Amino acid sequence: MTKMRNQFDNVSPVDYRYSDEESAQYLSKNGFTRYKLFVELALVKVLERRGYCSKEIVRQVKEACREIKTEEVYEEEEKIHHDIRALVNRIRARVQSSAVHMTATSYDIIDSANAVRYKDVVEGKLISALLQLERVLILIALREAETIQIGRTHGQHAVPITFGFAIAQYVSRLGGSIKALRALVKELPGKFSGAVGAYNASSLFFDDPEQFEKDVLAEIGLKPAEISTQVVPPEALVRLFCEITIVAGILANLSDDMRHLQRTEIGEVGEDFEENQVGSSTMPQKRNPINFENSKSFWKIVMPRIITIFMDQISEHQRDLTNSASGRTYGEIIAYVISTAKRLTRTMKKLTVDKENLKKNFELTKGSIMAEPLQLILSALGHKDAHEKVRVLAIKARSENKPLQEIALEDMEIKAYFEKMTPRQQDIILNPSLYTGIAAKKAKQVAEHWKEKLEI
Repeated sequence: MTKMRNQFDNVSPVDYRYSDEESAQYLSKNGFTRYKLFVELALVKVLERRGYCSKEIVRQVKEACREIKTEEVYEEEEKIHHDIRALVNRIRARVQSSAVHMTATSYDIIDSANAVRYKDVVEGKLISALLQLERVLILIALREAETIQIGRTHGQHAVPITFGFAIAQYVSRLGGSIKALRALVKELPGKFSGAVGAYNASSLFFDDPEQFEKDVLAEIGLKPAEISTQVVPPEALVRLFCEITIVAGILANLSDDMRHLQRTEIGEVGEDFEENQVGSSTMPQKRNPINFENSKSFWKIVMPRIITIFMDQISEHQRDLTNSASGRTYGEIIAYVISTAKRLTRTMKKLTVDKENLKKNFELTKGSIMAEPLQLILSALGHKDAHEKVRVLAIKARSENKPLQEIALEDMEIKAYFEKMTPRQQDIILNPSLYTGIAAKKAKQVAEHWKEKLEI
């Protein structure tokens, strides 16, 4: 038997550092072996119904599929240099029947097994992990819907929002991707149409080879592609991985925002730090936002790999083997995104929101954020060049280190316009924290919408 590797002898960090036992059941080599055996068993079940083997053979194949280990398949592959034939040989070593692998080509097994395991892991583990994160984000959006925060564009203070509104953006974006993933996994097809996809082998035995294909795939919960070559048309899988890559981008964007809000000079949120946790090997005081940084780092791994998947979309004529190595790496993408979602769920659950720093930062620009409402109201009241007027006043306010509303109300021209404003408009000019639009309402609305839509 092949000697078991120590996990620290592995090359990929997804195996020795960021491993996830739940997703490994689907994405590991052992998981893949189980799914290929699952497809081989489905074939024998349908052949039995069509009279090509007995129920006893089905029972024997089922038992063989339970017993076969990846190690023995690899040992066989080392002798014959073909992975699927090695798998078939290990079944036939236990079951003497021509029904094993009858009419199948390797990629009837491989592509169908991949479709089922990717469907299972996305539905059962990835979407589940994303729903857990979405639930936490919804709770934060609702809890902080009224918490005032300065909005930022281009890294600069803009106009007020609420922290709940900022989080609601991610509730909506992530919710949309969860919805898309649910739809896309249902579109993954399988195939059982033989070496070039024309049902050459199965048509030797069946008058209805297409129905035979449907019957085999129904056993594993799939539908056939409309037409295949030796391989399933790749577009459904490409679309699924595009959406998974989009998810990784959303999680990276959230991580970036939370990381920047933890900067020493901003300090509006804080990542939980364990009692014995060390932030730096030389600076004992450091409390680094490591989970948000790791999540961003995962995205750097995941995002470029979509290029490989697009390159694997191309296969010459009915099949070439240029995806034979690259196609084996797809599962790592899913594993990294599941790991990212779980990490962010743990981190966001314990996120602290520093309302004192939120208030301090809000007041930092001394009222200059009311420049927008002031120039808009002036324009509405007939001022000929409100934007320029307020721009000049804002420069004066900065140079004198005074609040903009104070400088504005010292200006006789502005004072005359101020008296024409509605009480609500006057309140906003005097107190910019009231200028949040419908941020609080929108945060609650979006959070409740996705809570209901996703049933969480």
